[in-house]
Amino acid sequence: MQNIDLTHISKIHFIGIGGSSMCGLASFMLHAGKQVSGSDMTLNEATDELALAGANIRSPHDASNISTFSPDLVVYTVAVRGDNPELVQAAERGIPIIERAVFLGLIMKDFSKSIAVAGTHGKTTTTSMISSILIENNLDPSVHIGGKLPLINSNTLIGSSDYFVTEACEYNDSFLNFNPYIAVILNVEHDHVDYFKTFEQFKASFKNFLALVPAHGHIVVCGDDPNALEVASGAKCKVTTYGISSPDFDWSARDIDFDENGCGNYTLLHCGTECGRISLGTVGIHNVRNSLASIATAVLCDLTPAACILPLKNFTGANRRFEFKGYFNEVKVIDDYAHHPTEILTTLAAARAATQAPAKIIITFQPHTYTRTRELFNEFAHAFGDADEVIMADIYAAREADPGNVSIHSLVDEINKVSANCVYKRDFEAIAAYVREIANPHDLVITMGAGDICKVADLLLKQ
Repeated sequence: MQNIDLTHISKIHFIGIGGSSMCGLASFMLHAGKQVSGSDMTLNEATDELALAGANIRSPHDASNISTFSPDLVVYTVAVRGDNPELVQAAERGIPIIERAVFLGLIMKDFSKSIAVAGTHGKTTTTSMISSILIENNLDPSVHIGGKLPLINSNTLIGSSDYFVTEACEYNDSFLNFNPYIAVILNVEHDHVDYFKTFEQFKASFKNFLALVPAHGHIVVCGDDPNALEVASGAKCKVTTYGISSPDFDWSARDIDFDENGCGNYTLLHCGTECGRISLGTVGIHNVRNSLASIATAVLCDLTPAACILPLKNFTGANRRFEFKGYFNEVKVIDDYAHHPTEILTTLAAARAATQAPAKIIITFQPHTYTRTRELFNEFAHAFGDADEVIMADIYAAREADPGNVSIHSLVDEINKVSANCVYKRDFEAIAAYVREIANPHDLVITMGAGDICKVADLLLKQ
């Protein structure tokens, strides 16, 4: 990590300031009394809010922004290319330049009880659950989440206590820049295959992350996931386990059932002893696990299991995590961030779990990145069997160029070999039109993916 002391920094410039993480970091710096500037290719609601709070923001990226604002430090995201004119200009002027995750790690240094939530799946939801519990119990945490938390109507909260709660993303080894006091490992499944070429490399990154936890800190790990247990083995601090497959975990659940909306209910056990009945405001068995991780973490923050009951009931999810959007023609529309085959299977299982199950489940899916689509091609082909209809959008390139070795049409063909339920539509308008054609009252439509497929939900509801 670069030797940068933020106390001696007055002016900070963020390249890509409109991003979900960057805008939150900029808010932290405004609150700390720093002069904040930034740029992005397009302006959005987040940049508008930052401008109202006092940030100087321009669009698009331009070398003159560095000359005009003359920052002491420049922060960028991994999505920013090395030839970005502002990066080049900052380097020529000798201005320190650091990546977003490094900067977040610097902020975490100021908190003695930082909580970092890691895992292939469920980071945003579990970080939001933990944050909600701490907030509703007046622990006044600072929070930095990848999605908007309804309780605060933001992805960032600036508190005054020693608690700091954040997601810990493994991509590019980003979380190795963090300073966790409590590290939560939800699951470990190979992903980000454009960076982690092998699963062993992927697991090694998680082991290195857990090595950052001090001896007086804590690790909370899912006992249902053998890979998570593996990366936590050999930890130098106390390890707390949770899960639903055995009552031998430190925290477990018994007598699990689901209400008419698919939200879980269970009896909470601590080391085999009953601690009360938990009723969740979120759907699916995966959120039973996420809630156990949240309770285990909250107890390490000196709260009681009873203090978690109401916050978990009130918590209905972060944005784009099985988020209810509305109805059209008595058809329910949900938006979900699932972009990995395991997440797709989990989301479909959650949709089927409700006692009032939908008549038909219609998925509109947008694959995220060419490398993930190619490397997990067979897994994607088998992920949609529990859907009645699947409408496929073009692959969302994100940070990649099209390598030409995988196509959306080949994926559609492979899905149809397995479940015979998939069609391709050329754009979002065509997808929305097709959904309106095939959907009937009491069906469920899920717009699914990590790109901009959520726009289909907006098109459906506008009609």
